[in-house]
Amino acid sequence: MRVPFSWLRSYCDPGRPAQHVADRLTMAGDKLERLHRVGVGDVAAFVTGRVVDAERHPDADRLSVCKVDVGRGEPQTIVCGAPNVSAGQTVAVALPGAVMPDGSTLGEAKLRGVVSSGMILAEDEVGIGEDHLGIMVLDGDVPVGAPLAEHLPIADEVLELEVTPNRPDLMGVYGVARDLHAVTAAPLAEDPTEADAEPRGADSADEHISIEIDPEICLRFTARVFEDVKIGPSPLWLKQRLTAAGQRPISNVVDITNYVMLNTAQPLHAFDLDEVRGGGIVVRRAADGERMVTLDGTERAFTSEMALVCDAEGPSGIAGIMGGQVSEVSDKTTRVLMEAATWVGPNIMRTSKALGLRSEASARFEKQLHPEQAIRAQRLAARLMVDLCEARMVPSAVDMYPRPLAPRSVELRPERMAKLLGTVVPADEVHGILDRLGFEPRDDDGRVSVTVPPWRDSDVQREADLIEEVAHVYGLDKLPTTLPARRAAVGRLTPNQRLHRRVEDLLRDRGLGECIAYSFTSPRALERLRIADQPALRLENPLSEEQSVMRPLLLPGLLDAAHHNAAHGRPALALFESAHVYRPSGPLDRAGTGSPGGATPALERHHLAVLQTQALPGGWRSEPRPADFFSSRALVEAVLEAADIAWRPESAGQPFLHPGRAASVVAAADERDIGWVGELHPSVAAEWDLVGPVAGFEIDMDAVAELSEGAERVYSDVTSFPAVLQDIAVVVADETPAAAVLAAVRGGGGPLLAGVELFDVYRGEQVGEGEKSLALRLEFRARDRTLTDEEVASLRSAIEAGLAEIGGRLRG
Repeated sequence: MRVPFSWLRSYCDPGRPAQHVADRLTMAGDKLERLHRVGVGDVAAFVTGRVVDAERHPDADRLSVCKVDVGRGEPQTIVCGAPNVSAGQTVAVALPGAVMPDGSTLGEAKLRGVVSSGMILAEDEVGIGEDHLGIMVLDGDVPVGAPLAEHLPIADEVLELEVTPNRPDLMGVYGVARDLHAVTAAPLAEDPTEADAEPRGADSADEHISIEIDPEICLRFTARVFEDVKIGPSPLWLKQRLTAAGQRPISNVVDITNYVMLNTAQPLHAFDLDEVRGGGIVVRRAADGERMVTLDGTERAFTSEMALVCDAEGPSGIAGIMGGQVSEVSDKTTRVLMEAATWVGPNIMRTSKALGLRSEASARFEKQLHPEQAIRAQRLAARLMVDLCEARMVPSAVDMYPRPLAPRSVELRPERMAKLLGTVVPADEVHGILDRLGFEPRDDDGRVSVTVPPWRDSDVQREADLIEEVAHVYGLDKLPTTLPARRAAVGRLTPNQRLHRRVEDLLRDRGLGECIAYSFTSPRALERLRIADQPALRLENPLSEEQSVMRPLLLPGLLDAAHHNAAHGRPALALFESAHVYRPSGPLDRAGTGSPGGATPALERHHLAVLQTQALPGGWRSEPRPADFFSSRALVEAVLEAADIAWRPESAGQPFLHPGRAASVVAAADERDIGWVGELHPSVAAEWDLVGPVAGFEIDMDAVAELSEGAERVYSDVTSFPAVLQDIAVVVADETPAAAVLAAVRGGGGPLLAGVELFDVYRGEQVGEGEKSLALRLEFRARDRTLTDEEVASLRSAIEAGLAEIGGRLRG
């Protein structure tokens, strides 16, 4: 919500600069997103002037040479190209040295031989509006030579506030003024919706229009009729406020609807009454496939869930979102039907999302406005219609309000407030805060009773909400920062939580940085990983296509982080993420959203993933070591060792991994596949603009936790008998994995083979083409005796026989 500071100060002026006001509002819960400056730079060089003389330029038919009195002695000579300039006008003038809204500095200029010392200003040249067809003509009673800023808001600041869904009142400037009044106690101007216009005539509104509504989609519909309407441009003050708030001035009637919406948070819609076919309005649900052209020129099709505002021949507007071209106000309009309605918020939100159409009106209606606000907005709009359009307001209004809402009452117990806030707020201060917020507090047998004003009804519905309001204004910074007393509660981590923390700390200790990514990813990311054919969960109402699928693995988020770092000159990294992934738990429909019937469609698992582009950083004595399969495998070993899980790699991989440098992580206890480890395929890494080897792993931590919980911790006595160490070299085919060789050696060595370690790999002339030699260190040990040479020799023979079964042999 953009709140022009000058507009805000017209209702509540604490006498402090905009930044201070923004800070106070932020501390009260009205968060400032950004503080903008609009209009001109230094206002000192902008003054009022009177055109003394205006003659045609001798060398240009479209230019006028004007003499302008700016109250500084001799009149200024200014060359002007506006067609409406003439002698006797009071105008806005920029003198040489003035800083314009675009940041440029105005100087003297020679135009077709005539030196121009300044500029007579149009609306767009001071940021008031967009009109550049002619100069601004001020009231004749404005003094000559006066600072222009005293008569026109040519420089302003705009507070851009983040409005939460529970505070639709902050979508109006006067609603922000109420909060500013509450936190500063500065005087608050009278509510602009209190006073009404005077009706004229003996007729009534229901003689001009009939209204029918569906109360399931429309809580209240009010309509007022105006005749003898004169369409024209809005006054400069109104244009400036709309422009600063981000709205484009169009015409006085349309500008009035936008102004009232920005002021009160209640949207309105103006119909050309002569274009309302059949003289009646019907609010109903659309028929499936029904169509209409909206004000933006787009033809839209509707479903039976959507609410329409219709006349006798069909739709004339989408309820609460956008009007149609059928009854649009135009330059020919003389009779206006002003609508202020209250729609069902969730219906507006669903319709807006389904149509992909969000407007200023729908942003307010979807937060659920109170029906009382509709007639309040009508009163302000009526005064403006009479004042700015010289319209006649037809007596009475058509007000369809079938189910009136009773005012909400809430009680506040001082002792409950003290318990929740941890401090005692003085009673007179509580009353003052609630009174400034508009709650009309009254004492009731030791309690404070309030009537919730309509504009806060959707937010304040219970005692805790009222206490929160007091806390925000009193000052959250004044509340003590003490932990709640929970004498009977003793907190502790679950075994799963301890395991997660253990392995996460392990990775941090090894220099990896933790990454936290979105739980969503894009279909395109899955395509780039070559797993688009695997089932995935699509969101029904995603924020964007880039976040339309629940992630089935953590890798996409890590790759996005690596891409971001590489794009900012930091390609060397090692990241991990410990978070949930989501896979379908049953069959999916065509949209990928799970079967109907209310069953949870997601199988949610906790995963741990690592992505490396660098295994070790370089130093003054060493070069950086790039990531590879072995660096990632070492991390897998460390993680699973911390969980006390025995595992082995198996030759398999995912579509996104390098086929010769990847493996599946298989738990030894139950042969369960619990993850993968390896290097990314170069073409996949290139999809994220990553150059060089990229390695990593991802394991299912829920499976690890299950295995760790069920594993038996067996005590193993430390024997005092010495081990027999022998080194052997095994020659096998190049494609035989080392894991197969180790398994054959362990099988042949039996229980007396206490350990086997691979410490070297050789390929060359001595072993022949297509073969490799693996150097293994064997450790033989018995717990009850010292092994003899004969026993070890028999074990060596059994190992050699086992190697022969996989095509291996001992190297001489």
